[in-house]
Amino acid sequence: MEQGVATLATVMISPAMMTAWILVGVAFCALLTLAYVTVRSRTRRLDLEKAVQAFRSLDIDAFRNLVDADEEAYLRHNLPPRKFRKIKRQRAWAALLYAWEAGEAATALARIGQAVQHSSDPEIAASGVQVAEDAFRLRLQTAGASFRLLTEIVLPGRPARSHPRLVDQYERTAQTLFRLGRFSPGSLLNN
Repeated sequence: MEQGVATLATVMISPAMMTAWILVGVAFCALLTLAYVTVRSRTRRLDLEKAVQAFRSLDIDAFRNLVDADEEAYLRHNLPPRKFRKIKRQRAWAALLYAWEAGEAATALARIGQAVQHSSDPEIAASGVQVAEDAFRLRLQTAGASFRLLTEIVLPGRPARSHPRLVDQYERTAQTLFRLGRFSPGSLLNN
């Protein structure tokens, strides 16, 4: 019996050995994910016109209306509480979709800004730097706004916070982008 228990103990994997194998597996998965993202980002073609169109398609005035504190106060005052919570959830979902799309557009613009930074024309390169920086700031603002909007969806009775920084950053990014847009797409990415 003792010999069988001793054999069984040598066959079983120790906790330290199990932890090591788990760490190797996690590291392997992380390496595969990193390789996939790297290959995917290199094969993805930069399309300035598509990114600009996606950015322009966002209706910032509609977003501003959805997150307007005065509009929320009006609805809270004029609707029964249950109806108000339902409407607020719907408005928060719609605003979340706007924020998500703005974030996606910002990501595309950041990639284009990074590519344009390598232009031989110093004015174009400077505009590329500005677009990339503004797009990054916009992406950060959309992430924060999305978190707050998710909170409003889960807890619709709480008073909402305004999102002026997101709207302001969107407008700054739009101005920089449209300044960059006066250059032809071919001159931006081929220099």
